[in-house]
Amino acid sequence: MRLRVEFTTEPFDLDEAPAHAVVAREVIQSAELDAVDVGPFGNTAEGGADAVLTAVDALLRKSLAAGATRVSLQVNVIDGAAGADGTGEGDR
Repeated sequence: MRLRVEFTTEPFDLDEAPAHAVVAREVIQSAELDAVDVGPFGNTAEGGADAVLTAVDALLRKSLAAGATRVSLQVNVIDGAAGADGTGEGDR
């Protein structure tokens, strides 16, 4: 199964990247993920389920320890999962 994670950390600082944002970027860029895209207003990465879930765990722990007061994230299955009715159609 492949997953896509989208996340942001707060508080924002448009003048300089806060420590928690730098840590989050480092975690995602050093993980064994595909299609990593980091930016000032949102970040995405894709990969196998184990790699994404491991990276999300590290992202949460390290960015909160570095001063994040909020981490918003969304994880989506991008292939390999059936919908509730078993047809492969459903939330993705």
